[in-house]
Amino acid sequence: MGAEAGLNFVEMAPVASVAGGAMVILLLSAMLPTAGGKRRGHPAPARRSLRAAARAEAELRRMRINLLLAGLATLTLGLAGLACAARLFTPPMLAPGAPMLQLDGLAAVSILIVGGAATLVIWLSTSRLTSIQIPYGEYYALVLLGLAGGFSAMQAENTMVLFLGLEVMGLSACILVAVERGKEHALEAALKAFLSNAVAGALLLLGIVFLFGATGHFDYSGIRTALVPDQPLALAGLALAFAGLAMKVGLVPFHQWLPDVQEGASTSIAAFISTCVVMTVTLAWLRFLLHGLPDLSSLLAPVFATLGVASIVLANGMALIQRNVKRMLGWLAIAQAGTWTLGLAVGGSAAHSALLFYLVAYALVMLGAFGVVMTLKGEGRELERLEHFSGIAESRKGLAAMMTLFMLALAGVPGTVGFWARWNLVGALVAGGELWLALAAVLGSLVTLYICMQVPVMMYMRETLEEEPSQSSTNELIVLLLCAAVVIALGIWPDSLSPEPGMGLLAFLQASAR
Repeated sequence: MGAEAGLNFVEMAPVASVAGGAMVILLLSAMLPTAGGKRRGHPAPARRSLRAAARAEAELRRMRINLLLAGLATLTLGLAGLACAARLFTPPMLAPGAPMLQLDGLAAVSILIVGGAATLVIWLSTSRLTSIQIPYGEYYALVLLGLAGGFSAMQAENTMVLFLGLEVMGLSACILVAVERGKEHALEAALKAFLSNAVAGALLLLGIVFLFGATGHFDYSGIRTALVPDQPLALAGLALAFAGLAMKVGLVPFHQWLPDVQEGASTSIAAFISTCVVMTVTLAWLRFLLHGLPDLSSLLAPVFATLGVASIVLANGMALIQRNVKRMLGWLAIAQAGTWTLGLAVGGSAAHSALLFYLVAYALVMLGAFGVVMTLKGEGRELERLEHFSGIAESRKGLAAMMTLFMLALAGVPGTVGFWARWNLVGALVAGGELWLALAAVLGSLVTLYICMQVPVMMYMRETLEEEPSQSSTNELIVLLLCAAVVIALGIWPDSLSPEPGMGLLAFLQASAR
């Protein structure tokens, strides 16, 4: 394996924070009461009133426990974020030998992006968890344990750590899909997610074994030094590993599981998979390319170009015919992943920083869109069909306006963060001489705009259905307003924010993408 692998426990702070938080939440949830006791010996009318009061008291207690555990989960993610923010201002402190985990600039930015998205998912979930009364502690613990695996994959300097981290996150996501047992198709979606994750993991592991056979190393630095691209065993290892990673992202032709899982899963879990899981795999893949492989642009550029263009074409075509909004968003997520994959085809710090900015925009817009779907509840169930959006602009003007904003941003309309995400990516493609890939990205955004405008048309130009959606919770509205505000703010001034004084956000991301 080359140099002796080492660990620096300072570098493990983000992983340790979320993993420790998951254990604390599990312990605390086992100790907290979740229901009121029974009362006896009263007349029937008194018993009925006491039962009603007990139910109300138990509901209030469950809501408080839910918010407490959500706050603890947010606190652990905040601690991980603080460790990453501190690392951005100090150089990494590596252990002797080959580190297995490294908290450098790229890892810190990656964790901040995914951790921020996960925090929004957690607070979008609180209302739904209270209504369906599933075990809160297990839900938040699974989210945090999945993030612990994802964080380790994004910090990995060793292919086995990469594999184990992604598998932990994938298995956590599979369990979360099945957690709402009463939901139609949830178990079927969980089985599909499990099987696809198992196949993707097997491909990735087999590719890692082939790369070890070709180089004698599991660590990134050793693979980078010893890899001979012309060797058949090395080519087979790269092909298998990339196929596994592409399947975890949901790129064509390894894509079919994602829309099925999105439709069958609870909306909050669909949002978690579309954002946190997909972005984690993409960022871990980017790290593997930058740290673990020599310059293979001539070999890999056609691969990423083919995956990206195929995903844009097929996913947009399938999204055109969908009537379920969650399934439509699942196909659009594949198209978006194909678009940012084009940045891997051209390579270079400009393209990689554009990819990071694209992921920030994607997380905000996709979480906002799923959040709006989550708020549409009628008679205790989620309203997911496109027809359920008919005429809601009459009664839910703010919700309709935010959904329109998110749909426009997803298509890259000027004035939103989605426009600048596509602008930067297309600019990097043009600068890299890949004009046909830039054209594919632009044409794909036009088709995406047509698809996304179906939702505003239903909201503003169709008659209201008889089934009136319930009101949104405070937590849901706060998250949606936050996403909408940042989408507009970054759409007006995209280069305004940066941890480094005197450096714009795009320049900061470019400095981190190495």
